[in-house]
Amino acid sequence: MSERVPVEVDDGVAHVRMNRPEKMNALDTDMFDGILAAADRIRADLSVRAVVLSGEGVAFSAGLDVASLGQIATGELNPESDSIQAATRDLSRDGANRAQQLAWAWHELPVPVIAAVHGAAYGAGLHIALGADIRFVAPDARLAFVEVTWGLVPDLSGTQSLRRLVSLDVAKKMIFSGEVVEGIKAVAMGLGTELSDNPVEDALAYARVVAQRSPDAVRAAKALLNDSVLVPLAEGLAAEMSASAGLMGKPNQIESVMSKLQKRPADFADPEL
Repeated sequence: MSERVPVEVDDGVAHVRMNRPEKMNALDTDMFDGILAAADRIRADLSVRAVVLSGEGVAFSAGLDVASLGQIATGELNPESDSIQAATRDLSRDGANRAQQLAWAWHELPVPVIAAVHGAAYGAGLHIALGADIRFVAPDARLAFVEVTWGLVPDLSGTQSLRRLVSLDVAKKMIFSGEVVEGIKAVAMGLGTELSDNPVEDALAYARVVAQRSPDAVRAAKALLNDSVLVPLAEGLAAEMSASAGLMGKPNQIESVMSKLQKRPADFADPEL
């Protein structure tokens, strides 16, 4: 387990914490590797029913470590180096390279991912938050794609996740200027799901509710919703029926019914790969 990104699993809920508070959880190489390792670990753990992403200290994440950008600007770190080029390989199912998987991996995980956003969520930090399925956002949180102020564009999947949440003109307004959006406005415009004075507490509480549902049904629902923005309506409707038929009469679906009839907590089996 990475000290920079510890993962704690309790009753089916994995809590992934970015743990570099002295640097506002800015992403250096160790943090980057730790986040990817956390996603890989959770993907392989079929007992995990839901995930919470949070940041220690005063911020969710201030984005990429400024020192890394400085090294590129001064030539100390060559953008064509093997290590950076390696990050553009290893494509995921959706075509995200290893660097983009920093954020997109959470979208691709089969279980729901909830981000608890407080303080700054800038650049790569916002990419990660938008990779989650649901975001509890503190009223005074500050969200921004700051890449343009460094002469860059959002390239860790943020243009794709942002466009799924807000209208095209709103996405352009944010990215062209690098404007900072506070939590209340972020929720109003669709960047955040719900305002929360205690994002971590509320995210964990919601994750525990999800963990009490059939993991087969929850995974199927996430897959359907993720695909709904990509496929034609007829294909999406057919996928609904196929998913429902695939769940009907299976052990976890039967357990859902019996636990309700018998007024007891459900005891679900782990899903199959």
